[in-house]
Amino acid sequence: MNRRIVVLSAGLSTPSSTRLLADRLAAAATAALHTRGEQSSIEIVELREHARDLADHLVTGFPNAALRPVLESVAAADAVVAVSPIFSASYSGLFKTFVDVLDRDALTGTPVLIAATGGTARHSLALEHAMRPLFAHLRAVVVPTAVFAAPEDWGATEVGTSLEGRVERAAGELADAVAARPPAAHTDEFDDVPDFTALLNS
Repeated sequence: MNRRIVVLSAGLSTPSSTRLLADRLAAAATAALHTRGEQSSIEIVELREHARDLADHLVTGFPNAALRPVLESVAAADAVVAVSPIFSASYSGLFKTFVDVLDRDALTGTPVLIAATGGTARHSLALEHAMRPLFAHLRAVVVPTAVFAAPEDWGATEVGTSLEGRVERAAGELADAVAARPPAAHTDEFDDVPDFTALLNS
């Protein structure tokens, strides 16, 4: 069974360190699942591409054609990797807007790996006082290791404390959580539509 992992990147620039961290986490999660005998597919969602769609949803109460499949993918995922830049000691407004339009039960029981980027290591505390409580509120299963990347982390090589080591540890925890669960139910919106040929022959 193929496990579906949705990676949410809330970076605002192109390229961005947020997307770079998201890509590393996605690759590490794929590798960790493979070592546990699980196949996986990755869907990366750049939230900046849906900024206007999210604003439309806030004022209309409905997702448009571009945003709807993204929300459905998150709800149907076997796991989610959520990465945000840190602004004013918390996740970005873009990231929070996306969470605000999610169905309240979309992430119930879903394994989630949280990560963030910021200009200084002091911002790493936002993972524990802001992002972890946010996903706990959504009843997601947040893995123990949260990954923060400050500018100096990209070149750090100290064993056990390097960014790569934290990425691998968090990815392993996510893979364990996914492997321990039955695959998410991936339903098709047309499953309940009667077969047209059968109707004609009835």
